[in-house]
Amino acid sequence: MSEDMNQVEVANYEAGDRVKGQVTKVEEKQVIVNIENSKLDGIIPISELSSLHVEKAEDVVSEGNVLELEVLKVEEDALILSKRKVDAEKAWEKLEEQFESGEVFEAEVKDVVKGGLVVDLGVRGFVPASLVEAHFVEDFTDYKGRQVTFKIVELDKAKNRLILSHRAVVEQENSRKKQDILDTLEAGQVLEGTVQRLTDFGAFVDIGGVDGLVHISQLSHEHVEKPSDVVQEGQKVQVKVLSVDRDNERISLSVKETLPGPWSNIEEKAPKGSTLEGTVRRLVSYGAFVEVFPGVEGLVHISQISHRHIGTPHEVLSEGQEVKVKVLDVNVDDQRLSLSMKDFEEREDQYPQDYEMPEESKGFQLGELLGDKLKNLKQ
Repeated sequence: MSEDMNQVEVANYEAGDRVKGQVTKVEEKQVIVNIENSKLDGIIPISELSSLHVEKAEDVVSEGNVLELEVLKVEEDALILSKRKVDAEKAWEKLEEQFESGEVFEAEVKDVVKGGLVVDLGVRGFVPASLVEAHFVEDFTDYKGRQVTFKIVELDKAKNRLILSHRAVVEQENSRKKQDILDTLEAGQVLEGTVQRLTDFGAFVDIGGVDGLVHISQLSHEHVEKPSDVVQEGQKVQVKVLSVDRDNERISLSVKETLPGPWSNIEEKAPKGSTLEGTVRRLVSYGAFVEVFPGVEGLVHISQISHRHIGTPHEVLSEGQEVKVKVLDVNVDDQRLSLSMKDFEEREDQYPQDYEMPEESKGFQLGELLGDKLKNLKQ
């Protein structure tokens, strides 16, 4: 086609027109296309190929591609075209719909820049570092090229501003999971969880997307000084659900309730006639309570403390003292152990072998125990 005929054809177009063109040549800084239904050529400068920075035109298009383009400028024998403007116009329409609906969509991270990530959605989308994840990320390098889910959190077409968030997607999903779990949790359930963090008053345990609190008193049957003595962050634990407050999203859990009680198998651990070592925990008017296993205390009746008569246990014992005791009786149902120290008392004259223990020393009465507690309360 002659130059005159080209000029005639060029005259049929003006800036803003939409045309289709097939790529005939990809150069380093521009792309040559043939305008559909004509012999006319068009030129797409590399800056008009994409909303993102492009190093080489071949990274965006290939020979044979048919592109929808907008005329930027009409020159004597060719059209200067833009792929970017057409892509952007289409993109804004879709993006506005996605923004209004709160749609979650997937897109490839095109680049990692200072302060966040860049995504090509027909227009340049930016993900600030604080909106990438719900947790802190030090290095975003490996995000480049990854498919990630996003929501649009800010859109301003006039300012060409598009802000995306992956964090919002994560938090939305976590919130949904949390609600699902809260709806299905019931007191009494036993679940596996992971210790998330420790505080002075207990441990927060993740039970599948929602955290529950194990109060320090529910960590063990034994007395716990600080949670880190019993559990560590990241540790898997069995927990029992004590209560669920759905309105305030609070869950109370117990590790202690999943563990064998201190009195479990006590008949095997402390059979009648066996000798144990223990610690004097409390002194009362009628005897001494000695802890022989964590959480297991037995009573040494005052008559079983010494062969000689004593007025009060304080005469020969003190709290915290380590002592040796003999098991006289085991009552599993009432969780009671009757103990004796007399056999281990150092003395020259021993009772004869056929000496029979006084009847009152074979145990202790519930009334005595309650009476002592009532005295303490009155004080």
